Order: sequence, then C-alpha cells, then structure tokens
Amino acid sequence: MKKNQAGSGRRQRMLPFDYINYILLGALVLIAFYPMWYVLICSFNEGPDFMAGGIWILPRKFTTLNYHIVFGDAKLWHAFFVTVMKTLIGTFTGLLFTSVVAYSMSRNELKYRNVFYWVNMFTMFFGGGLVPYYLIIRATGLYDSFLVYIIPAMYSVYNMIVISTFFRGIPNDLHEAAIIDGAGEFVTLFTVYLPLAKPILATVGLWLAVGHWNGYFGTMVYTDGGNLTTLQYYLLQLIKQTTAPDNMDAESMEKIVSETVSYAAMVVATIPILCVYPFLQRFFTKGIALGSLKG
Repeated sequence: MKKNQAGSGRRQRMLPFDYINYILLGALVLIAFYPMWYVLICSFNEGPDFMAGGIWILPRKFTTLNYHIVFGDAKLWHAFFVTVMKTLIGTFTGLLFTSVVAYSMSRNELKYRNVFYWVNMFTMFFGGGLVPYYLIIRATGLYDSFLVYIIPAMYSVYNMIVISTFFRGIPNDLHEAAIIDGAGEFVTLFTVYLPLAKPILATVGLWLAVGHWNGYFGTMVYTDGGNLTTLQYYLLQLIKQTTAPDNMDAESMEKIVSETVSYAAMVVATIPILCVYPFLQRFFTKGIALGSLKG
C-alpha cells in the first residue's frame, strides 16, 4: 500500500514537468509539420485566391489544376524515369564501392592503412573547386553522360568512415573463422560482414538515395539537359516557366499562378522519399548510433 502511494506521489510530482515536456514536443512537431501541410493545401488551391492570402488550415477554393500543370508535360515522366534510374543505380553502386573500401580500411592488416586514411581525410577538408572538377569531368568523357550521375557519387569518405567504424565493431572471431573455412576477403565481406551491417547500410543507403533524388546541380552543370534532365531540374524549370498545357482553356488558365504550381511541384518531388523513409526509419536510427559509437 505504501509502495503504491509512493508511486502515486512520484507521478504527481512529475506532472508539471510532463506538461512542459508535452507542450515543447508538440510545438516542435507543429513547427516541423506545418510547413509541409501549408505547401500541400496551397497546392490544391486556386492561384488568384491564394494570392489574396488567408489560407492557413484548408484550401479555400479547391482545384487540381496545379497538378495538371505539373503532370501535363510528357517530359516530366522522362525526367522522373531518369531520376529513378539515377537513384537506384547510384545508391546500389555507392553502397557497394564504399562498403568494399570501408571493409579494407577496417582491417588492421591492410598495408599503409594509416596513409590511406589520412589521404582520405585530406580530401574531406580540401578540394580543387568547381572549375578543376568540371575540367576533370570533361577530360574523362563523363560530360553529358548518364555515368556523370553515377561514377563521381560512388564513393564518400564520410560514409566510408561510418561503415568502417561499424565493421570494426564486428567480432574479429567471425573473420578468422571465415578465413579458416577457406573464404577469401570478398567472400567474407559479402557473406559475413554485409549481412550483419544491414542497419548501417540502410542508413547510408537512405543518405545516398535522398542525395540522388534531390540532386539537380549535376544536371545543370555537367550535362546539356535534354534526355539527361532529372526530375528536380525539370521541376525547377517548370517553376520558373509556369506554362500551361496547350489544351487548357482560358478559364482554367486564370485559376493558376506560379506560386501554387511551385507548391504542387514540391509535393510531387517529395512523395517518393516520404513513401520510402518509413520502411527505413528503424534502420536509420539504429544504424547511425551503431556506426558512430562502435570502435
């Protein structure tokens, strides 16, 4: 009985803190969520009515014309396809190549490992800049090629450090057992280390996927556009132009403005990542913690 009373008193003493905590957490959720909600409701509102202001919770004059603008051009679907292929291939190759390097750097028996490590660290803080990089892209024949999206993004020093830190946390006995059984380093990597590294691979894979999906600078600088236009770059052009489809009547054209079309474009570009993230979120939290703390 006394124990229950003590527990009840303890809960009562925590109530003021709980209220403050809930208020702060609720405010943070609202700050994070409301901008996305605002973009969504404005994307479904008629343009001239939006320009009048006062839209905060729900669309005042509902319309889907803004999305008709976004989806009205067949070039968007081609840009979407390019971006999907860029994201899938770039994420896979980036994970594969970076994991191979990370595995090598996690092994103490690698010759000159410290030299390789500091060379990698140097590249994190010092670079030649955009112009030398552009000249290298030109010299290697990657300019205006789909591979310009893939090859330069195959390796990241930061991702290598995160993955190799996770690998070093795996018991060395597993490596020795695999070697005794006759497995080589590649077999050990793919059959022992990578299956155990799913959380960190999911985390780094999400970083790579988001980077590839949201990237538009590579299209703008390292291609001539055309068939290599990505979704983000196409949406950027669409936002600037805000041209209506040829088959849209004059009455419908009067209901759109560039701002609401821009909001619709933002929603379109965000949906795929929002669909993927919930499936990787549990790996994301676990992976980044393990990759940062294991040593």
